[in-house]
Amino acid sequence: MRSLPAWAAWVASALLALPSPALLAQDASKPAEPAKLDTSRGDKMLAAYFEAETAKLAQASLADIQSVEDWNAKRPEYRRQLLEMLGLDPLPERTDLKATITGKLEREEFVVEKLHFQSRPGLYVTGNLYLPKKVEKPLPAVLYVCGHGREVDKNGVSLGNKTHYQHHGAWFARNGYVCLTIDTLQLGEIEGIHHGTHREGMWWWLNRGYTPAGVECWNCMRALDYLQSRKEVDAERLGVTGRSGGGAYSWWIAAADERIKCAVPVAGITDLTNHVVDGVVEGHCDCMFMVNTYRWDYPQVAALVAPRPLLISNTDTDRIFPLGGVYRTFEATRRLYRLHEPVKKGASADVALNITAGGHLDTQELQTHAFRWLNHYLKKDDSLIDSRAPKFFENAELKVFDTLPTDSINKQIHETFVAKAPPAEVPGDKAAWEGMRKGWLTALESKSFRGWPDLNKPVPTDLAPARQVLKAEKDGVTLTTYDFVNQGNFLQLYVLHRSGIEKPELNVLNVLDDKSWPEFLATIRPAFEAELKGEQLPAANKENWESTVKMFKTFPWVMTYIAPRGVGPTAFDQSDKKQVQNRRRFYLLGQTLDGQQVWDVRRAIQATRTVESLKDVPLWLQSHRNMAGVTLYASLFENDIKRIDLYELPTSHRNGPIFFNVERYLDMPQALAMAAERSRVVVYQDDPAAGWEYPRAVAAKFGWDAKQLQFRKRPPQ
Repeated sequence: MRSLPAWAAWVASALLALPSPALLAQDASKPAEPAKLDTSRGDKMLAAYFEAETAKLAQASLADIQSVEDWNAKRPEYRRQLLEMLGLDPLPERTDLKATITGKLEREEFVVEKLHFQSRPGLYVTGNLYLPKKVEKPLPAVLYVCGHGREVDKNGVSLGNKTHYQHHGAWFARNGYVCLTIDTLQLGEIEGIHHGTHREGMWWWLNRGYTPAGVECWNCMRALDYLQSRKEVDAERLGVTGRSGGGAYSWWIAAADERIKCAVPVAGITDLTNHVVDGVVEGHCDCMFMVNTYRWDYPQVAALVAPRPLLISNTDTDRIFPLGGVYRTFEATRRLYRLHEPVKKGASADVALNITAGGHLDTQELQTHAFRWLNHYLKKDDSLIDSRAPKFFENAELKVFDTLPTDSINKQIHETFVAKAPPAEVPGDKAAWEGMRKGWLTALESKSFRGWPDLNKPVPTDLAPARQVLKAEKDGVTLTTYDFVNQGNFLQLYVLHRSGIEKPELNVLNVLDDKSWPEFLATIRPAFEAELKGEQLPAANKENWESTVKMFKTFPWVMTYIAPRGVGPTAFDQSDKKQVQNRRRFYLLGQTLDGQQVWDVRRAIQATRTVESLKDVPLWLQSHRNMAGVTLYASLFENDIKRIDLYELPTSHRNGPIFFNVERYLDMPQALAMAAERSRVVVYQDDPAAGWEYPRAVAAKFGWDAKQLQFRKRPPQ
């Protein structure tokens, strides 16, 4: 932000050149007093919003399915949507698995082959294949997928979570199955990442449409390919089970791949109400969630198994898969099975709910029910289970690699699993440009901002007018604040102008972020502390207030301010944990905080135009840092923006803002080019010549006026 000398220099140049007005700011030599934010208002607003959005998605889930005909008609598209949300549409090429057996272990009743394969070149999957000692004919096979049970040797080297769950594979082999138990991406012998948004700060995963759930699903698909290649396996009798994380991957593969004929997900699913409203999202990593582009509740994933046999299994006091949500998911799924009764007699019996006592544990009761369900549907065997499932090996015995391969991409798979859009070409002519622009805007509406309200309807023109809350005058400057309704809550506009002005020449809408909000308050505190007593005011800055008064005396401008949700008056819990987990709640609802802030800016623009004195006043937008990107995107969906001033605008979405799937279609330079076609845009950065080659080239191609897109040196702070 500008210090007073820079501000004074700017005012002098403004008299001649009328460049962009700057945000009102405090003197850098007088930093704001640190204060602990009271976030009670923001926390309540956010909780109410999450509850309302969750209820909306729950109510919409499968509501359009009223018959088996409905289901059969829509199921292919639902499956395609799920694959897309896992980063698997289109499906990757099924390259050579390069399956390799590295060793064999024998016990009295069964053998174990230690093996690895590559689901993509360099994406290694380590596993153990359990087989009966004698295989005289092809047998049913079970894919066992593992939860988050980490096992390491005495040197801290990962042995793979397959060793933690070895007793399941041994039981299946001892009872007439082939069982392939595979390691997960994060806890395999080559350890990748599951916790990108949970603890690694990799929010750009959402820009890319990436989730490790997609990797787990793809690895499961290739595991089925491997099983079907084995002569010991009956390729038409494949089942899947697993618990916790493995329960989730059981859902992904059973929903996505109809080669699975029977599924027993254990402690792997619950609904959005549990995750978002009750907060169990905080106990889960990203592998449990798709990138929810199409705004599903989780019963819609479960329903994709129908009408194949499905046992939903859970304990009654599981803290991260609470019973209420598990039961609601089961009820919604059972309705789909019941719809199949006219064409498949007894279909409603092919889905069941098994609840046993206990917490989030791999209990014997859960194992027994899973074994019986798979026996019934894959072997037509209803005899009593009369054998236990003990562990037969020291964990280290089951390790596949002595030395890890040097060509592995497991640790970096999040960089390439979902491809980002290739660099955009400079259009050859106007028609090509119009096609590109239309494609980008369509992608943004359908893939990035689907969580906006009334997305497919025109922006309403009959909005309730912004409501004046207070009005005060000091030193010839008037402050007026307005409330406006936004998704069931109020946001506030702060409007400053010369007292008594009749016809402003310009309305500059400043979009504030966490840094500029307290600076704005520090500037206006000397004059309006009494009126803003509800705000948490930092130290006053008399010099900046005097400069502000001088500016308004010189120019017939209006300065308007908006703090989008999560900033200033609506800031939510500032602890690192809650900041992360509330953003993840947005993610589960098919939104991002940044994406909803774009909507807030749009609503603020609309609200200013309901204020009588501002209706026909030319509108400029101005913002800083990540919020500059938010403001840029808001301008793409609103008309008649005269000018946009963007300070420290990120050059790529890798650095923010975060919007679902955006990098699959475009990046910040393309958005800047689209904005510059509609409005005059000025970008302020340390090196005016750095970056932004694409919008410069587009501007040159179409001969835009030199003032249409400018890059200036960022003013001193």
